[in-house]
Amino acid sequence: MPLMDNDTQTQVRDLLAVVSKPVIIHMFTQDFECGYCKETRQIVEEVAELSESVTVQVHDFVQQQELAEQLGIDKIPALAIMGANDQDYGIRFYGIPSGYEFTSLLEAILLVGTGDLQLDQATLSFLETLEQPLHLQVFVTPTCPYCPRAVFLAHSLAYASDKIVADMVKVTEFPHLGNRYHVMGVPRTVINENTHIEGAVPEGMLLEKIKAAIALAVPK
Repeated sequence: MPLMDNDTQTQVRDLLAVVSKPVIIHMFTQDFECGYCKETRQIVEEVAELSESVTVQVHDFVQQQELAEQLGIDKIPALAIMGANDQDYGIRFYGIPSGYEFTSLLEAILLVGTGDLQLDQATLSFLETLEQPLHLQVFVTPTCPYCPRAVFLAHSLAYASDKIVADMVKVTEFPHLGNRYHVMGVPRTVINENTHIEGAVPEGMLLEKIKAAIALAVPK
């Protein structure tokens, strides 16, 4: 039984009509599927059916461990949204992209499939100066209406810089990570393990937090 009704399928098809570049969704699961692995796979396969530019490649997390490690995939269900010739933009999803996070999935596909990047010039200039890898983890829940904005901003930064990997993490599916990073409310963006910011903050505010995280990592 399809997860999307006819009206939703029509809306998604119309939304993805502007996608002009190939988008490859690498989905990681396993033979004995994890909680929400089956549903995650069904969601992305249904989305791919609505656009000729979107394809899905399903991988076994255990049997294809080398590929998982290459992409930094360490838990499932996981999605890596990549471009033509498997160009990796560092855009990741951990957990089912359902509820409000279905919007985040579509926005990631549109970002990779159109290249329409909407970041301030000051942000782009700063990203060009990055020398070390930067990891952003945006913790979300499916019922959080503000979370997609935080996820899209993090994914946009990753798209703009090959130094950045940005994860959407469904805290309800990975509660041990919620405990580790003291997630009491969402969205909560964790930067390089040492800094965090709560809320769907403006671009400039997140940029300042990123600068603070980088400063903390510099040996004194």
